[in-house]
Amino acid sequence: MTVSDTYGTNSYTAKELAGLLADRLDVTFTERESDYFGVYFLATLADTTRLQVQPNAIPGDDGEDDLYDDEHPDVSVLLLITSSAVAEPLNNELSAGGRLTRLRSTRS
Repeated sequence: MTVSDTYGTNSYTAKELAGLLADRLDVTFTERESDYFGVYFLATLADTTRLQVQPNAIPGDDGEDDLYDDEHPDVSVLLLITSSAVAEPLNNELSAGGRLTRLRSTRS
């Protein structure tokens, strides 16, 4: 089973959120850049849970920014979590900060 959770915030930039999560979860984020996501930050936990912090506005093909999550245009930064098992303890830790809002959760 794959679990995908999306959180959003307007309280931090992507870099600030990655730094905060690195301290809180004791992980290291690597800054990356792609044509699809723009600049984003990626960390993988020991249990293979993947954490990706990125701006909601991503570079578009026409030189204008597009929204990665167009269902939440008011959210500036996203945290995408993908894990192979239910990650409720991590989700509880993230929600406790009060500045991250769970936008969606899917299991497949």
